[in-house]
Amino acid sequence: MDRSSPSRSRRLAPVVAVAAAAALTLAGCASSHGGKKAEEAAQNASAGKANTPRMTVALVTHQAPGDTFWDTVRKGAEAAAAKDNVKLIYSADPNAGNQANLVQNAIDQKVDGIAVTLAKPDAMKSVIGKAEQSGIPVVGLNSGLSDWRKLGLLEFFGQDESVAGEAFGDKLNTTGAKKVVCVIQEQGNVGLTQRCDGVKKTFKGTTETLYVNGTDMPSVKSTITAKLKQDSSIDTVVTLGAPFALTAVQSVGDAGSKAKVATFDLNKDLVKAVQNGSIEFAVDQQPYLQGYLAVDALWLYKNNGNYSGGGVQPVLTGPAFVDKSNVDKVAEFAAKGTR
Repeated sequence: MDRSSPSRSRRLAPVVAVAAAAALTLAGCASSHGGKKAEEAAQNASAGKANTPRMTVALVTHQAPGDTFWDTVRKGAEAAAAKDNVKLIYSADPNAGNQANLVQNAIDQKVDGIAVTLAKPDAMKSVIGKAEQSGIPVVGLNSGLSDWRKLGLLEFFGQDESVAGEAFGDKLNTTGAKKVVCVIQEQGNVGLTQRCDGVKKTFKGTTETLYVNGTDMPSVKSTITAKLKQDSSIDTVVTLGAPFALTAVQSVGDAGSKAKVATFDLNKDLVKAVQNGSIEFAVDQQPYLQGYLAVDALWLYKNNGNYSGGGVQPVLTGPAFVDKSNVDKVAEFAAKGTR
């Protein structure tokens, strides 16, 4: 409650106005006449680079060879590392056992923090426990939203895949789709399974699941083509990654099918496909943001003791739909590799 009298407020108003004007004048003088040192200081401030002691962060993902999605994750992580004076060590393997070994390598190198994906949480549980016993903070990103707290991670940055799948199913209901096939490129990946399960939950038509070998794109193409030839009633192919969506478009053509293609995740080629109409829509989980926030979170924890989400709630980066209505705006960022 403001206890000052109206008359006192009126007397203070001119003083405040004069002070504000003086501050603006001084600011103008500093920017116009501060010389080279002032200009250099301003440039350094705008860059926002940390002068904290150098720290090392390991980013360990389940990236499969050739999956361009992870290029965007890594680009975001590298941007945060450059800002925060962090040495970033990136490694990846789609095999859960091998990924766990990569985390162990990071522990052995005595890194200051680890950011990890949890596509197969059970396989990562033991090694994450070892990291925590070694006093190394661990954050999660992209995959593992349902398990990050159970595994003792500090924070999580990503998309709730079940929520994204349900939103995707709702979107399909507006397109006139009646029968969809949901293509899973990595069997046992909990996040991918949650996406298809979410679609099935809200989509009013029929949903089938099709497993493909995501590390062999010619096989992906032939498997989808065969499915479309076998069942001409499929009117929509749902893929769970941009490269698979672009391959599915080829499969539709090879099969002589009239099915549409919609997908999770983006890259710049996928954005072009939405623009030209060969892809109906996509769900963006903002991988650049996931990589950036994961690395930045470890810097904040080490230097400020901060927890995003209070260490209790995840930080959601999606889902965001990209279709004809907004794709041109997204395209300018996709061209830079940040969407």
